[in-house]
Amino acid sequence: MPLEIERKFLVKDERWREQAQDGVLMRQGYLSGTERASVRVRLCGDQAHLNIKSATLGVRRSEYDYEIPLVDALEMLDHLCEKPLIEKTRYHVRHDHHDWEVDVFGGDNAGLVVAELELTHEQESFALPPWVGAEVSHDPRYYNVCLVKHPYKLWKDQT
Repeated sequence: MPLEIERKFLVKDERWREQAQDGVLMRQGYLSGTERASVRVRLCGDQAHLNIKSATLGVRRSEYDYEIPLVDALEMLDHLCEKPLIEKTRYHVRHDHHDWEVDVFGGDNAGLVVAELELTHEQESFALPPWVGAEVSHDPRYYNVCLVKHPYKLWKDQT
């Protein structure tokens, strides 16, 4: 079974930009989000994917990802996915032998900046970059599927 082991952190300042590679604009929407799994359509540059991820809270989740035709993804995003869509620009930042993904959200989630790190196992050690803040891996509010239903702009306590 394919697994994703990912840690998620808030970003506390802009120092990550000094080492960031060019960002890639992403749009994604959810076809379904249940207690067991979410089904997502994502455009990333000129590629499109259908992704199924278990709804498990925490750093370890089942994940299946399939490339799909771009035109199909555009139609699904426009006509089938829940609104608002997730809009973000993803940057890659290398820090101490690890590749971090920094997502700068736009649209209804503008102002939210999150850093993610995929690991090979749950106990893998890593160094936190100086621009990383609080860990939010176990806070479901920061899951993209939840940001559709409860966008960041509506949060009263944005911490």
